[in-house]
Amino acid sequence: MKLNYFSFLFLALCLFFSCQKNETSKTTIKQHLLVDLNKLNNEIVQFEKLVDQNASPKEIVEQFKKSRLFYKKVEWAIEYFIPETARFMNGPALDEMELEENRSFEPHGFQVIEEMIYPEYKFSDKENVIREINIFKSNIKQLKSTFDVITISDNYVLDALEQNVFRVIALGVTGFDSPILQSSIPEAGESLLSISEPLAIINPNNKSLPELKKIVAKAQQYCNDNTNFNAFDRAFFITEYLNPISKKIKAFQKEENIKNVKKTSPLKQEIETLFDKDAFDVNAFVLSKDYNFTADKAKLGEKLFYDTSLSKNNDRSCATCHHPEKAFTDGLKTNVSLTGSKLARNTPTLTYASLQNAQFWDMRQLDLEKQSVDVIQNKDEMHGSMDDIHAKILLNKEYINLFKKAYPTTAKAEAWQIQNAIASYVRSLNAFDSRFDEYMRGNKNALSNEEIEGMNLFMGKAKCATCHFTPLFNGTVPPSYSKTEHEVIGTPQDASGKKLSSDQGRYLYNKMPQLVGAFKTPTVRNAAITAPYMHNGIFKTLEEVVDFYNKGGGQGLGYEVENQTLPFDELKLTKKEEKALVAFMKALTDKKYQ
Repeated sequence: MKLNYFSFLFLALCLFFSCQKNETSKTTIKQHLLVDLNKLNNEIVQFEKLVDQNASPKEIVEQFKKSRLFYKKVEWAIEYFIPETARFMNGPALDEMELEENRSFEPHGFQVIEEMIYPEYKFSDKENVIREINIFKSNIKQLKSTFDVITISDNYVLDALEQNVFRVIALGVTGFDSPILQSSIPEAGESLLSISEPLAIINPNNKSLPELKKIVAKAQQYCNDNTNFNAFDRAFFITEYLNPISKKIKAFQKEENIKNVKKTSPLKQEIETLFDKDAFDVNAFVLSKDYNFTADKAKLGEKLFYDTSLSKNNDRSCATCHHPEKAFTDGLKTNVSLTGSKLARNTPTLTYASLQNAQFWDMRQLDLEKQSVDVIQNKDEMHGSMDDIHAKILLNKEYINLFKKAYPTTAKAEAWQIQNAIASYVRSLNAFDSRFDEYMRGNKNALSNEEIEGMNLFMGKAKCATCHFTPLFNGTVPPSYSKTEHEVIGTPQDASGKKLSSDQGRYLYNKMPQLVGAFKTPTVRNAAITAPYMHNGIFKTLEEVVDFYNKGGGQGLGYEVENQTLPFDELKLTKKEEKALVAFMKALTDKKYQ
């Protein structure tokens, strides 16, 4: 009995100190963040002093760079725990829009200030810069108040740090948040330094930690040694440093027996790198669990996809405009309506369409289920009736059996299941097996030197990856992948290039001036076989597309596109660089189309 008592006492003490240790870890990470926020505030105050005292533009720019380096130390936590505030501290210098309420908010933060002070700082802008600095300081104050009251558990820390690595890959080294100064490379190195300290607080004796620290140090040194934005070797940096770092973070998590955060996310919790074969979960983009993907649903959806009885005259199916051998496009500038007239827009690929939060060029539907109904019932495209289709299916024995297998919990086929089955088939079209994918998973022979150069251009000098985000290469924004962006690029009306396209794009459904000519950013995966390009199919080749961007889009061509989101300065790509860029895009072709 005495032995049992002491055993119980010993166990209780162990549990007590274990809990204390965990609580101390959480508190220490929080304190660590608050200290860094104070340092960031001090740097911003110093920046304000220089502006207020009319210091030289060079001094002001250098202090600005220093301030943003300090921001990078806490970015992992700010972006993860308080993304609403992060958007107004280091988000794009574009209006933030709430389309549901038809209103917008002007941008604030580092990128707005960057445009004010570089490439030429004018003292007449002093008042505006001071205003932005005061807003920034208020946001820091808000961050400190929030961090002071929230609980920061170890599993959230691990998730935040992993997302930070993915942020560096997809945004950091691309110049997404330093489009003018192009100070992204040293900032990426600074951002990585924030990884080791929180993990050391959780367990300084973890066996993976020394190797992780070593890789992080080498990665930061590589950034410091290679600060030239255009010349930076992103292919090497990601494969040699960032992928190994994310693998070590996952190893740390497993060794510490830290559970994954329970959440619905496009990125699966168990992945080791952003480029894992099954990194993305299509179920993160569905309406509810009832709509989740299954192989049986996809099989049923495939039959529906090729069924001409879905159209009014029984002569057109989904496959009429989405040919599987062309990555589910049709090879036409624009297809034709049921009456033979030209449709307004080019047929986009369905491959990887399930990994975005908006469908159609104008983003008028938010999911694939609504997309299929929109097309089927459109009088110019299929002119079908969902009620009639549902009635036909209820009388078809083959369909009845397929529906029973796909939806075993319902007595008979329901109308919403028709939409969900077609959408499920589309959700099965993401292969992630291009030569680019092979390279990122360790096969160094998968890409040629020219294609690697093209990748570095795509993610660097050519600025493609600031809109076509790695590794989806569409407009779904990393690392949360919870929002799909549009862009205004100023596409020409026709091949002559004499005038701007008259298609108003997203503005047709959301009457906001920022959306005139705005279109969804499509994936560049399989672009080699999905010509012609743009919403109106104006460009026949990838070479023409690259030339258009190289000239600065619509504004670069001389069109009046006041709301253009694409940088309008010439990229100054050489012919050799343009060729390499096209070669890389061709390396994004799935294996079945090669």
